[in-house]
Amino acid sequence: MSAVSLIQAVRDRFPAAVTASHSFRGDATVIVARAALLEVMRSLKEDAVFQMNVLMDLTAVDFSAFGKKPSRAFFSSSGVAVRPSSGIPTLDPWPGPPADARFAVVYHFFSLPLKHRLRVEVLLQEDDPEVDSVTPLWAGADWLEREVWDMFGIRFRGHPNLKRILMYDEFVGHPLRKDYPVDKRQPLIGPVN
Repeated sequence: MSAVSLIQAVRDRFPAAVTASHSFRGDATVIVARAALLEVMRSLKEDAVFQMNVLMDLTAVDFSAFGKKPSRAFFSSSGVAVRPSSGIPTLDPWPGPPADARFAVVYHFFSLPLKHRLRVEVLLQEDDPEVDSVTPLWAGADWLEREVWDMFGIRFRGHPNLKRILMYDEFVGHPLRKDYPVDKRQPLIGPVN
């Protein structure tokens, strides 16, 4: 199924839940309302039309600082710009970050039987960064959701064991948030001799 037809199939199945979509360079993306996330995810996994049996990745984006200063070159010494060349055609460009949300939780799915992939995003506000856990559907989401909690402070409602996975328990804050101070001092830990 092509990216465009996959997006349309999700939109047809959940017209009220899909708030936006786009296809950028062949990658299909749908943005789903937080309240409908589990219903959409269950259908993506179990419906014969989608069969998204592999959760390839789950991550988050903090858009709070997006566009507030110019992007640096990817490799500053190489002169390679972050943006692709204007000579590369883009029929349906990425619409940009959401205007009214700070975070996006991003799920990447792949269907082994049907060989198509889909990106699902859920937008979250700064004052309520919580979304339903998808661990009942994909067991592999367990550690990925823990990583997002640890790095961004986004809570997953119904997660069986939501605790830090990369940072130590005494660590204060969430280091991938754009407002995390780079020079913040953390409590000292270590073996007691």
